[in-house]
Amino acid sequence: MEADPTPVDMVCMRCGRTVPMRFYGICTDCRADLQAKFDREARTIEVEEYTPKVNVTPNAVALPSE
Repeated sequence: MEADPTPVDMVCMRCGRTVPMRFYGICTDCRADLQAKFDREARTIEVEEYTPKVNVTPNAVALPSE
């Protein structure tokens, strides 16, 4: 059996318009609207190096032998 890639009229999940789509979901206009609304520039977040709390004691197995 071969799949038919021809778009079929379906109702958009977001706006409710009937538009031709290959898969059920949101229409092309809604997809472009969401992409424009939530598109952000990538950024690098600097975090300080991890330092254990004072009340944390190291595991006895991990301690160097004297």
